[in-house]
Amino acid sequence: MPNLKDIQRRISTVQSTQKITSAMKMVSAAKLRRAQQSVEKARPYALHMRETLASVAAGETDAENPLLVAHEAVKKLGVVIITSDRGLAGAFNSQVNKAANRFLATRDKEVDEISLFLLGRKAGDYFKRRRPEQIQVKDLVGSAITYSQAAHIARQLAAAYENGELDEVVIVFNEFVSTLNQTAKIQQLLPIVSAAPPSDQEGEEAAPYTIEPDAQQLLATLAPKTLEVSIFQALLENQAGEHAARMTAMENATRNSEDLIEALTLQFNRARQAAITRELVEIVTGAQALE
Repeated sequence: MPNLKDIQRRISTVQSTQKITSAMKMVSAAKLRRAQQSVEKARPYALHMRETLASVAAGETDAENPLLVAHEAVKKLGVVIITSDRGLAGAFNSQVNKAANRFLATRDKEVDEISLFLLGRKAGDYFKRRRPEQIQVKDLVGSAITYSQAAHIARQLAAAYENGELDEVVIVFNEFVSTLNQTAKIQQLLPIVSAAPPSDQEGEEAAPYTIEPDAQQLLATLAPKTLEVSIFQALLENQAGEHAARMTAMENATRNSEDLIEALTLQFNRARQAAITRELVEIVTGAQALE
C-alpha cells in the first residue's frame, strides 16, 4: 500500500496536469472561434467559385481547360492528405489517416502508380511507415493557414495533371461539422468537378455577365484559382476541426483528472485514518503493558 507521501506526490502531479489540460482547452476554444469564422466565410466563396466555373464552361462550348478534362484512363493517382502537426486531439488525426489508407487500399489494384502529398506531421509519420515509396511531398501545415500554402500545392498538382504525371487527384481531410463532430471526407480535386451552374426559371443556364476578352482566357485563370480555393477550404476545415477536437479532448482530460484527484484524496484520507488508528492502538497497547 502506498504511503502518504507517495499519494500526496501523485495528487500534486495530477493537479499540475489538470492545469495544463485546462489551459490548453481555453487556448483551443479561442482559436476555434477564429477558425470557425474563417471556414464559414470560405464555404460560400468556394461554392460560388465552382458555380461560376461551371457556368462559363457550360455556356462556352468552344472554350475548355485541361484541368476540367478527364483523362481516358486513370493509371496515376495523386492523393492529398491533410492532418495536423500536433497531437493531443483524440482520434482527429487517426480517423483521416485510416480513411485515406482504406481508400488507397481500394485503389491499389486499379491504378499503376500512387503519389502521396502529405500536409501535416501526423500524416507524414503515419504513411512513412506504410507507404514511404509513394510519398512525393511531405510538408508541415503550421499554426496559421495561409492562401499561399494552398496555391503552392495547387500549382504542383495542376502541372502534374497537365503533363500527364497524374490522371486523377483526390484530397482527404477532416470536414468541420460541429464542435463535437469532425468527419473524414474524400473529395475529387482533378479533374475539377464544378458545382451545377445557376439556371433561370425556364431551365436555361443563366449568364448575367459579359466575358472579356474571351471565355478561354477566363477559364485559364478561373480553373487553377478554383483548385487553389478548394485546397484552401480543406485546410481551413481541417484546422477548425483540429481545434474543436483538441478542445474536446482537453475538456475530457480535465474532467478525468478531477475524478482521479477525488479518488486519490479519498485514498489519502483512508491511509491517514489508518495510520492514526494504528498509532492509537500502539499507544493504548503500550499503556496497558505498563499497568
